[in-house]
Amino acid sequence: MLEQLFGSRTRVKLLRLFLTNTATPFYVRELTRKIDEQLNSVRRELANLARLGIVTCERREDKKYYQLNTKFVLAEELKALLLKSQLLVEEDLVRRIKEAGKVRYLALTGSFTGARQSPTDIIIVGRVDRSSIVKIIERFQREVGREINYTLLTTREYNERRTLGDKFILTILNNPKVVVVDEMVDEI
Repeated sequence: MLEQLFGSRTRVKLLRLFLTNTATPFYVRELTRKIDEQLNSVRRELANLARLGIVTCERREDKKYYQLNTKFVLAEELKALLLKSQLLVEEDLVRRIKEAGKVRYLALTGSFTGARQSPTDIIIVGRVDRSSIVKIIERFQREVGREINYTLLTTREYNERRTLGDKFILTILNNPKVVVVDEMVDEI
């Protein structure tokens, strides 16, 4: 969605990275790896963002480092727009996961809630098509420009692991999470 508004997928990925890492300077090749875009495209968009005053550029040790210009007059508005668009993308992710089969439990945790100690970002329990989930997650990762860790379990696996006091499951359950689907009934 933001690509249409801003006219460039690379620009949106760069903005997302800068706006979520406001105090971090990045050099060009590091940016190309982080957002998975071509070097020339990244250079062109960095020049555009610098010309607009959204990012600053500083040369250190034979490298140009780019960082969000926190004094840019629209920095907070861009950040708010980014967060709102992220919510729409996350809603689409949840809808697609639900459509991939019979989801009995679905929770967003980890990077979605700021729970850094969580061992996964998404837990999906039920009977779903694994290849569909892989495609859905890969698409989401491309859209948001970050890696997402997910866990896919059958209802039986989940119940057995929870009953045994599996540390992985207990950590997920005890961390902050957004439960999207909860139709769990112990079926052991």
